Amino acid sequence: MAKSIAWRICQKRQRPRIRFVGAASLCRGVNRVGPTRRRSAAATTLLDHEFLGPTLTAMTDKNTALVPEEGWHCLHLFYRIEYGQWQLLSREEQNAAKTDLSSLVQEVRAMDSTQLLTLGMVTPKADIGFMLITPDLHNANKIEKRLSISLGADMLTPVYSYLSLTEESEYVTSEDEYAKTLESSVRKDPVKFDQAIATFRERIKHYRQERVYPTLPDWPIVCFYNMSKRRGEQRNWYALPYDERSKLMKGHATVGREFAGKVKQLITGSTGLDDAEWGVTLFARDTFQIKAIVYKMRFDPVSAEYADFGEFYIGIQLPLDELFRRLQL
Repeated sequence: MAKSIAWRICQKRQRPRIRFVGAASLCRGVNRVGPTRRRSAAATTLLDHEFLGPTLTAMTDKNTALVPEEGWHCLHLFYRIEYGQWQLLSREEQNAAKTDLSSLVQEVRAMDSTQLLTLGMVTPKADIGFMLITPDLHNANKIEKRLSISLGADMLTPVYSYLSLTEESEYVTSEDEYAKTLESSVRKDPVKFDQAIATFRERIKHYRQERVYPTLPDWPIVCFYNMSKRRGEQRNWYALPYDERSKLMKGHATVGREFAGKVKQLITGSTGLDDAEWGVTLFARDTFQIKAIVYKMRFDPVSAEYADFGEFYIGIQLPLDELFRRLQL
C-alpha cells in the first residue's frame, strides 16, 4: 500500500506542465514558457490581440483579398475522369453534372481579371485540364475546389497541378542598353534619338503588360511544363554574376523571337510556390512549332547547361460542348 502511494506521488511530481500561448505569440517566435514569464492563456491571447490590433483581424479575416503586390495567380489543373463512377449515374444526373460544370466555367469567366481555359488533354496522362489566371488567391483556391467536384464527388481525380505567378523577366533590356545598340547617326540626332527611345518605352510597356497581366490567346494547342535552373557543383546558375546571366538570357530570348507569330509563351514564376521554379505555357496553332521551339532551345546554353525540365503536358483548347463529346460524357 505504502509503495503504491509513493509511486503515485512520484508520478504526480513528474507530470509535465502544459500551458497554452496565443497564436500571435508563436508567429513572433516568442517563447513565453518558463518560470519567470508565466501567464494564463487568456491573458496571453488578450495581450497579443491588443499588441497586433487590426493586423490580427486581417490575418484571420477570410474575406480579405490575397492579391499579390505584382502579377496574377496561375493554376494548371489536370484530371483523370473516373468513367466507372460516371457510368453509375443516370442520364439525368449526367446532364445535371455537365450543366453544373458549364455554369461554373461561365461564372468564373465573368469574374474580374480572371481567365479560365478548358482543355482536352492529349495522351492518357490526363483527360481534362484547366488553366486559371486570377488575382486573388482566395478565388483561385475556391475555384480549384469547385472544379474538382464539378462533375460529382468522385468523378475527377487530380493527376497534376501547378501554382505560379505571372511575372516580369529579371533580364529586361534597360534604356541605356538599348541606346547603345542604336546607330551612331541616331544617337547624335536628338529628334531621332528621342523618337527611338519613345518607341522602345512603348514596346517595353506592352511587353510588361503581356507578361504580368496577360491576355491568354485562343490558339488551340497548349503545352505546359515546369523547369528549374541547376544548382549543381559543376553548373550553378545562381552562382553566376548577374551580367553573365543577363547575357545568356538575352541569347535565349533571341531564339524565342525566331518563333514570333508561331508560338506565344507565358513564363510564370513559382519559386516557393511549387516544386520547380518556373512554369512554361506555350500556345501554338500546330504541334510542329511546339516541337521546333523546344528542340532549338535545347541547344542554347541556358537550356543545355543550366536547365532541368519536368513532364510535358499537351492540351487542346475546346468549348465545353465539344469537350464533353470528346470525353464521351
